[in-house]
Amino acid sequence: MCVSLFFALSLPGQEPEADSSAQREDGLRIFIDCARCDMNYIRDEIPYVNYVREVKEAQLYILETREITGSGGRKYTYAFTGQGEFSGINDTLVYSSRPDDSRDYQRIWRTQMLKMGLMPYVAKTPLYSEVLIYPTERVERQVVEDRWNNWVFELEAEPEFEGEESYKELSLRSSVSATKITHDWKLELDFDHRYTRTKYTYDDTIYTNDKSYQGLDLLIVKSFGEHWSAGLRTNVLSSSFNNTDFSVDILPSIEYNIFPYAKSTHRQLRFLYGLGSSYRIYTDTTIFNELEELLWQQQLQVAYQVQEKWGSINVALEGSHFFHDLSKNRLELNGYVNIRILRGLSLRIGGAAARINDQLSLVRGEASEAEILLQLQELETSYHLEGELGLTYTFGSIYNNIVNPRFGNGRRWF
Repeated sequence: MCVSLFFALSLPGQEPEADSSAQREDGLRIFIDCARCDMNYIRDEIPYVNYVREVKEAQLYILETREITGSGGRKYTYAFTGQGEFSGINDTLVYSSRPDDSRDYQRIWRTQMLKMGLMPYVAKTPLYSEVLIYPTERVERQVVEDRWNNWVFELEAEPEFEGEESYKELSLRSSVSATKITHDWKLELDFDHRYTRTKYTYDDTIYTNDKSYQGLDLLIVKSFGEHWSAGLRTNVLSSSFNNTDFSVDILPSIEYNIFPYAKSTHRQLRFLYGLGSSYRIYTDTTIFNELEELLWQQQLQVAYQVQEKWGSINVALEGSHFFHDLSKNRLELNGYVNIRILRGLSLRIGGAAARINDQLSLVRGEASEAEILLQLQELETSYHLEGELGLTYTFGSIYNNIVNPRFGNGRRWF
């Protein structure tokens, strides 16, 4: 798409005279489809348009989508779609934030991109004379020399404590990550450590239980054109909950996206296939009388994502099994759907379902009461379910221009 920006430099004493006949009701009617926008701030900064609550009432539909960049920042894509008399006048703008940008700084520039994208449409309304755009001083273009060679590192530590008379819990969590993302390569390394000590008192007796987890994930992906990519997924794990002293999964994989990756902010249909091995050393003997084993497995994932004016869909289906026994398999489906049914009425459906037949690491024997109540040990199950359903109906004035922050927003104070 072509990006069009209109600039008008007004010198002192040369500001154009405003059209006294122009009224707010003559302004452009817009609908902003955005999950985490500060609409109060946007309405204050852009008062020369009308904000409507229904897509069909708008002359301009604006969709903001976001993706995580290789540096840990965010890439915001703004798709402007004209409707009614503006039908066929479309545009796309992109803004990328840095990982250390404050929320206020991101809010300022996200709103700035909206202002820029609005200009071709506002210029065709009677309120064009109420808008002046002043450019900043020109800056010299320089070639950026990155001494980190696109590598980004992140360290995190998170101790937590909770206590009452008969129950105390101490949790320690730390993580280290290193990523390098370019158009051709994607490299991700994540190490996560979690430790929890729980003490509880029952019948004047103090019981102490520990739960620990260490995990190392490695992902290497090479891009091959607009649809194909290939890579290696590796996971190293130690988990008291999963009865595992040590395990390593090595899974070479290949992915095909029906739609070009360049369109990923709007639509994706990806197929990911992996074939590899898993070596495991268990803490205690499993229900299959194993303390150590080498397994071969395969996985297939299908993910569909779309975000349009009518709503959005995010659905993923994953299936896997072990080759030594095909009955040891797992099938998982999760996702959510947002649908605008008609004016003011929207429906949200979300959830997850899993058919589980591959719990090879379960400990032989009965779990104790403490292990069950404190979730210290994985328990046998054949399925997992969760879900949500929401229906929203809004009616009244189609305009939503006014900002009034007194006493907070609704029941919230901020």
